[in-house]
This record gives sequence, C-alpha cells and structure tokens, in this order.
Amino acid sequence: MPQKFEVHIIGCGSALPTRKHLPSCQVVDIRDKLMLIDCGEGAQLEWRKTGLNWQKITHIFLTHAHGDHVFGLPGFLSTMGLLGRTAPLYIHGPSNLQTYVEFMKAHFFPDFDYDIRFHAIDASLHQCIYEDRSMEVWSLPLKHRLPCCGYLIKEKPTLPHIRREMIDFYGIPTWAINRVKAGEDWTTPEGEVVPNSRLTTPADPVRAYAYCSDTMPTEELAEWCRGIDLLYHEATYAEGEKQQAERYFHSTASQAAATAQAADVRKLLIGHFSARYEDESLLLEEAKKVFPNTYLASEGMQVTL
Repeated sequence: MPQKFEVHIIGCGSALPTRKHLPSCQVVDIRDKLMLIDCGEGAQLEWRKTGLNWQKITHIFLTHAHGDHVFGLPGFLSTMGLLGRTAPLYIHGPSNLQTYVEFMKAHFFPDFDYDIRFHAIDASLHQCIYEDRSMEVWSLPLKHRLPCCGYLIKEKPTLPHIRREMIDFYGIPTWAINRVKAGEDWTTPEGEVVPNSRLTTPADPVRAYAYCSDTMPTEELAEWCRGIDLLYHEATYAEGEKQQAERYFHSTASQAAATAQAADVRKLLIGHFSARYEDESLLLEEAKKVFPNTYLASEGMQVTL
C-alpha cells in the first residue's frame, strides 16, 4: 500500500478574505511529514479544524511577498512557540521575503525556544531547493507582478517490493532482502538461481504535486509539471475578466485548464478565487470545457494522491 501523500486546503481565496474563503494556504502531508505552503490571514484558525499536529511542520514554502500569502505567518509562528516547539523550522521563499521573516523574529518572538531559518530562493530558476531520503521540492518560476515561484513536490523512486511468499518458500534471510530489492537474483543453498523477476513486484509509482499560485500562463510551466498526479493552479478570474487577469498577472479558469491539458496531468484543482464570485461554478464550467478532470478547491478539502 502506498505511503501517505495528502494535500489539505486551508485557504483558497485571493486578496480579500470572504465569508466563504480564506486567503491562500495549504498543507502537504507526506508520510506524516507536514509542509505548509503559503500562510494567508486566518490560516491557524482553519488549521485547527484539520486535527493535524503543529509540531510536525518542518518546512514552510512561501510563493511571494503579497499579503494574502503571508499575513497569517506571524500568528502561526507565534502559536508554535507558545505550544513549546523546540525543533528548528525552515522557511523557504523568494529573497525579498527575508526582511519580513527577520523582522518577525526580532520583534514578535525573539525569546522562543525554536530557531527559524530562512532559505532564500531565486524565483527565476527551476531548481531543487530541498530534498530528503523520500522526496524532492522544486521551485517553479511563475509570471507575476513581483518575484514569485510555485512548488513541485515529488517522491523519489522506491525499490521494488519483495514477495512475502517467495521469502518463505526460498528461505531468503533478512540480510539478503535489500539486495533482492536492489535487483539481485537469489541463489539457493542447492545452487538454483532464482531470477529477480520471480521474487519481486514493481515499485510503487512516483507521485507528484504542483502548487502554482499567482501567475499568468507560461509554456514552461506545462513542461515542468508534465504527467504529475495533481496540479493546483490559480483561476482568479472567469474568461469575461480576461483583461483583468492580464492587468494583474493572473490566470482565468480556462487558462489554468489549458496548462493542465498541455501538461497532461491527471487531475486539476483550481483556486485563488476572486472575491467577486459568490458561486465559483462558472469557473468550474469554463475549466471543464478545456480539461474535464477539474475540481474546485474549498477549505477543509483533503486530496489523496
């Protein structure tokens, strides 16, 4: 059974909080390692509804320095300190956010027991900005009014599975199991060579998720996101407000769907809705005409990859 890979929507509105939506914020849960992406106003209140553990947040990834993506950060960081956090917290984002983070550290919580470490990203580059044994996080340069990057989070390939019945049948010892997973055949004490293909089943498919917040459409984005399981793409406006989208460097729902289609992703989730839309069904309908497997984001939604 595949390991956990979940996306939790904390907020999916754009600049103005409404009675229906909070500004941008998500949690990605990979194998119980939690990563926060953006942190709009009210994020910690909606977070409490998820039941997720605050102390399991290891990294925060910020897309850009607009308030609807970062105004919730001071309260979020303060709450983690008040709850007794001691483990370091790593914040990644475009370099112009470093002053904001350093100001918060100096003025709001200089005496907390955990260290906040900022990692500046060149938002113009598509590069791996973080990795551990099981996953990688890549920056996705976006086209907005100021330096902005999305994030591609993907698993690293795993080894094939060894068949339990074959371990028992051939008496394969524990020390040899990883060798078999790595591709070796097994030779029995009698000298019989058992081919690896008989002993193993294929590894789990590698899963990937891309978060693309504020951006105009770009051809490069489709290439970087090709074939992924889930794409979250902003759809701030309907096609009737295309000029507004161009003016403020945003996308329409149809444009988001065109990116998903060009990238051949499995599933599209649209969000970052303008406050002008009390009912986002118009956005969903426009997107589905281009890319049928499209869904609306909503607060409290959990998507399993």
